[in-house]
Amino acid sequence: QIQRALRSLSIPLERLHIMKGHMMQDMCKGLSRQTHAQAKVRMLPTYICSTPNGTEKGNFLVVELCQNQVRTLLVTLYGDGNMSPQMMYKIFTMPEGILQSEGEALFDFIAQCVSQFLAETVSPDTTGTELYLPLGFVFPFTCQQTQLDKAELLSWSKGFNCSGVVGKDVVQLLQSAIDKQDKQGQQDKQEGEANGAGWLSSLKGRKSSQSTPGKPYHVEVVALMNDTVGTMMTCSMEGRPCEVAIVADKGSNCCFMAEAYLVETAEETSGRMCVNTEWGCFGDDGALNDVFTPYDVSVDEESYNPGEKRFEKMVGTLYLGEIVRHALIALTAEKAIFTGTDAAVLKEKGVFTMQHVLDIVNNEDGITEVQRILEALGLQPSERDCGRVQQICRAVMGRAATLHATGLAAILSYMCQTRDLETLMVNVGVEGELYAGYPRFEEILLSVSRLLSPECMPTLLASRDGSGRGAAMVTAVALRLAAQRRAVNEVLAPLRLSRADLEKVQALMREEMDKGLGKETNPSASVRMLPTYVSHTPDGTERGDFLALDLGGTNFRVLVVRVTEDGITMASEIYVIPVAVMQGTGEELFDHIIDCIIDFQTKQKLVTQMLPLGFTFSFPCQQVGLDKALLLTWTKGFSASGCVGQDVVQLLRDAAKRKRHLGMDVVALVNDTVGTMMACGYDDPKCEIGLIVGTGTNACYMEEMRNVGTVEGDQGRMCINMEWGAFGDNGCLDHLFTHFDQVVDETTINPGKQRFEKLISGMYLGEIVRQILLVMTEKELLFQGKPCPKLQTKDIFKTKFLSTIELSNGLALRQIRAILNELELDASFEDSVLMREVCQTVSLRAAQLCAAGLAAVVEKMRENRGLDQLSVTVGVDGTLYKLHPCFSNNLQKTLKDLAPNCNVTFLLSEDGSGKGAALVAAVASRAANAME
Repeated sequence: QIQRALRSLSIPLERLHIMKGHMMQDMCKGLSRQTHAQAKVRMLPTYICSTPNGTEKGNFLVVELCQNQVRTLLVTLYGDGNMSPQMMYKIFTMPEGILQSEGEALFDFIAQCVSQFLAETVSPDTTGTELYLPLGFVFPFTCQQTQLDKAELLSWSKGFNCSGVVGKDVVQLLQSAIDKQDKQGQQDKQEGEANGAGWLSSLKGRKSSQSTPGKPYHVEVVALMNDTVGTMMTCSMEGRPCEVAIVADKGSNCCFMAEAYLVETAEETSGRMCVNTEWGCFGDDGALNDVFTPYDVSVDEESYNPGEKRFEKMVGTLYLGEIVRHALIALTAEKAIFTGTDAAVLKEKGVFTMQHVLDIVNNEDGITEVQRILEALGLQPSERDCGRVQQICRAVMGRAATLHATGLAAILSYMCQTRDLETLMVNVGVEGELYAGYPRFEEILLSVSRLLSPECMPTLLASRDGSGRGAAMVTAVALRLAAQRRAVNEVLAPLRLSRADLEKVQALMREEMDKGLGKETNPSASVRMLPTYVSHTPDGTERGDFLALDLGGTNFRVLVVRVTEDGITMASEIYVIPVAVMQGTGEELFDHIIDCIIDFQTKQKLVTQMLPLGFTFSFPCQQVGLDKALLLTWTKGFSASGCVGQDVVQLLRDAAKRKRHLGMDVVALVNDTVGTMMACGYDDPKCEIGLIVGTGTNACYMEEMRNVGTVEGDQGRMCINMEWGAFGDNGCLDHLFTHFDQVVDETTINPGKQRFEKLISGMYLGEIVRQILLVMTEKELLFQGKPCPKLQTKDIFKTKFLSTIELSNGLALRQIRAILNELELDASFEDSVLMREVCQTVSLRAAQLCAAGLAAVVEKMRENRGLDQLSVTVGVDGTLYKLHPCFSNNLQKTLKDLAPNCNVTFLLSEDGSGKGAALVAAVASRAANAME
């Protein structure tokens, strides 16, 4: 019988693995918005989003509601790593009957305790400055928190059953009781009590609008927590953050820092949030039935909440003595112990206490002490009885420690998986009677959790007064984060644009567009609105073979684009331009280009055909016809002589004549923005706008000829190359330029030029972020204010980092760490979260400004055409638009808001400078054929 009893209290390792898996599943259910209501492990958000970092300082009041007491503390932190907090406390015994009274009476009593405690400890300040005292409220009952300072009581337990509290915000109930206490003037204004008021007299306070005249303090409830969270917080010292806590006491619970985006029941999505698991209810759905012994069943049936908190009833010190008692009753009935003696005393509930169990288990000196304990209970044990009772006690205690270890293993594995780590090293705060009183608890907790979660390396930290000092830490961290949030908002505020700001940008863009289109006003416009002489977009009837030449750097491409009823096919080859040719004569350069075109046509067996050619020429030009453009200046290392001021199309034709090449006819010169529109226009005839958002930014669109004052004629439409990167060069956007933008602009090769582009495009966003990070470090908002030499280097923070950082929604921390390591930055998790916010702010502004510019374009097209509703497609290209995880969504959302009467579709371009140029040639050929 003894062996059977011991076996029933021992759970095999395989079963523990299954239990761990069940708990992880239930944790996921508890975090999901859809399944939260059905989950037994409640996974309640606490709205605590950071652990102490050692810089917290100030005075913090704590009120803890205990079993039959109210404990008040005043804690002073000095920003020294929280190594030497100064604490004063007082304990008040609750009046008889208050646990079942009206809720108002309970909270009024707590408020009176606070008032009396402060009257005895806080001296009035003769200057009239009042001490602001943030209060942390330790409320050890199950609550649904919606903010750090807002929590509705779900249910009472532990003998409490005050009316009118369930479903109410307990923070507000306490604050109201404290405010009522103030109004009634019931403060005891005793001055200079000897018990510690001296060190309080130097506390610095602050004025408060809610103060009561003559009262030396103002109390504000800023945080509510349970004792488990307090345990975690008190174990977080400087340099060793604690992210998990276990309370192994009368009840049992665990909390940990979860990735905030996984806590679907809370609004917060960035960083981490402490989750109160409420794991005591694990198994209430029957998941523990097979390991629930007859002794556990008896304990459960005798409890005030049968069928509930079944895990807690197997591990909580409130129940362990009772489990032992029922095991002894069963073994007595089976005549395995106490034979021939009266054991009726065991039938009395509560007679076998937790202290009895601890004394028996911890006794290493034979059975003398066990015998003394049993005899004191009125039993007459034999030597064998004493040995068997000790075996049962050790089995019950060992099982409790093992089950705690299984729960811990579930949490550690979950943290490791959701953080995408191969190995998790984490500090675990532990507190409670079982931990403090049972020496083997720590050994079993570590060994079993490592067996179940070998990828995790927990370090146990003993908590010191988690519900008191830890509550002060929660309050202190809340205030530190609030102060940091105000400072961060102050830095980022100039980059955060309101709807009114965006509407103003839209209106200014429209003004500059109109100026650029006007013959007289064009020279003074910052948006040049250059005519491209492209008058039509593809209509789907284009057929034939077309050549494209894409010249924009040391390499250039030659393409043949075949347009048939079945669609488009392409072939292309890349050719190199030697430096000597780039910097030689114009004739040498264009002869080399013609040689490459001949080589390509020969390979493609196209030499005998005269093919229309579209020429993408990515250098500054003044276009005076579809096939006529004067080179304004060379860039990108080119300096071929005899070309500037000349028509580049004619230079290409002259080279073809010299080479006697008749296989091509240059019909159009285009830039990449127009090519993007045309490439998409073949797939969607509604595509009448081109947009590039990459290293640079630009847009083009189909404008009514009657509005193009810089070109003769009023009939039809023409594509206008806006060159909108220069929007704002005349100063009209100065109000949007922040200090960061000005610093970036001053360090470019063209200060004061392309100002709109410098707010939007990929070439500059990384630099803007770097400047913000430098300021935040200087203000000690990042990296604990430590200087970061590598961050001083221009262009070290690449724009691709924005995409990586914004994409990592808490999961890909390793990717962020890799970036930080590359920059030699010693960043905490909170630093990573703040860096992501900076990146999001900068990229959001870029998308919103781009949308404001586009809103001006689509609204102008709608008005031009006299439509109530415009449906149009934008062909778009560029790495920022294509690769950034949020840019395209933010752009489209903002555009919809600013231009509600325009239904805009976005179509990603494929090879605007190649395929698009060929399609310009195809459309030009179609138009020419139609004319003929």
